[in-house]
Amino acid sequence: MLAAVPTVLYSLALASLVAASPVPTEALPAARQASDAPTVHALDFNWTRDGLITGISGVLWLGSEAFLKEQLVPKSCRWCDRSPDGTDTLNRVDRWGRGLAAETAEGRKRWDTWSNIVDFGVLPVGVLGGQYLLASGSGAPLHYYAQDATIIVESFVVSQVVNQVVKFSVGRERPFVHVLPEDQKGRTEHPNDNNLSFYSGHTSMAFSLVTAAGTVSELRGYKNRWLIWAVGLPVAASVGLMRMGADRHYLTDVLVGAAAGTLFGVGMPLLLHGRQQETQTRSTGMSMHVSGGLGSVMLSGRF
Repeated sequence: MLAAVPTVLYSLALASLVAASPVPTEALPAARQASDAPTVHALDFNWTRDGLITGISGVLWLGSEAFLKEQLVPKSCRWCDRSPDGTDTLNRVDRWGRGLAAETAEGRKRWDTWSNIVDFGVLPVGVLGGQYLLASGSGAPLHYYAQDATIIVESFVVSQVVNQVVKFSVGRERPFVHVLPEDQKGRTEHPNDNNLSFYSGHTSMAFSLVTAAGTVSELRGYKNRWLIWAVGLPVAASVGLMRMGADRHYLTDVLVGAAAGTLFGVGMPLLLHGRQQETQTRSTGMSMHVSGGLGSVMLSGRF
């Protein structure tokens, strides 16, 4: 009986060495390999629902801008920053902010042009292109990127519809119109645009694009997602500054536009596109350790 004990000890020791030895990656079960890989999360997304939201919002926004603007805009300012007797009542913050406006008409026109180029060209292309690079660099399938792009566009078109409703309702006089004599206000290049200062649609669009892309990247768990925030937010802020340089918006218009764009850029993905409930696969590991002294043996392990 005692003679069999060394044989048992040798067998247990050998089993312990085998259990403790490294296993080649190729030999690991597929579930274990998948759990060790970087995780890209699936998000709640419905093509019918999100296609309808995006499409209807896009039609409302573009339709109100291209076809119905003349009928919808206020013909005279409702928020005029002027008392009934003609006294200027512009607040100190906006009066200070007007110092950023270019001094010449050519300078204001240049800032207006650049704000349009960045807001309608550089930012959308940069955000959607950057999102594709983040998705592909994180190993996400192509249909994840298609969903990401739809969520980003969905967020910004909804933000623009709300912006149109507010601008048409509030009717704040633009800064460059505010300083014109009363008899010249109807002679501007685009009179229908004179009373649409609050709040800045360009700034709202810029921040909704960037924050939507950043929020989706955070939800997905993409690698290097911090780049969206680090590069995108300063560019979005520059749009607001350019709108002030063009004398098209006051500082408060830009600040509210940035806040509103951020609200929709963060809120839409979080409310409609949270992470799906994922089944967690637990890998089972087994190890065995043998210790003992003369006349005793102790086994410990994890199964």
